[in-house]
Amino acid sequence: MGLLDLEKHFAFYGAYHNNAFNVAIHMLFVWPILFTGQMILYFTPPLLTLGFLPSVLLLNWGFFSTLFYALFYVALDYKAGSLAAFLTFFCWVASSFVSSSLGFSLAWKVVLAAQLFCWTGQFIGHGVFEKRAPALLDNLAQAFLMAPFFVLLEVIVCHVYLDWSL
Repeated sequence: MGLLDLEKHFAFYGAYHNNAFNVAIHMLFVWPILFTGQMILYFTPPLLTLGFLPSVLLLNWGFFSTLFYALFYVALDYKAGSLAAFLTFFCWVASSFVSSSLGFSLAWKVVLAAQLFCWTGQFIGHGVFEKRAPALLDNLAQAFLMAPFFVLLEVIVCHVYLDWSL
């Protein structure tokens, strides 16, 4: 599969998400997984410092993973990828402020609870509704990279379909 072949990525990920309930579960839980992942990465040490950024925005592993996701999404599709990149950076900024406000001793507990809840929901969605193992068991990296973008594309497709059907 080509690294920047959106159609093949979408087909791979979509093959594991045919049931409407499972797709809805993913729409609810994928972005919180990304958000809370960014929260815990907030506590990694800065790799670069720029004086003009607010002190809460650290150029650490959280930032650079966000940058990687954003660039990957834009490379896959300029329009939808730009929206995904914006949302990814919005989550990074928001998660930085939340993490800074909570402090590590509370933030890791919030992250743990949210990750357990969201991952459990997704595994239930696959087991009960999809009756198929999740994509991450076949291609972990591809599933983690594509999940937020796939969910966003699903929302866009649903929105366009609903607008056109009215």
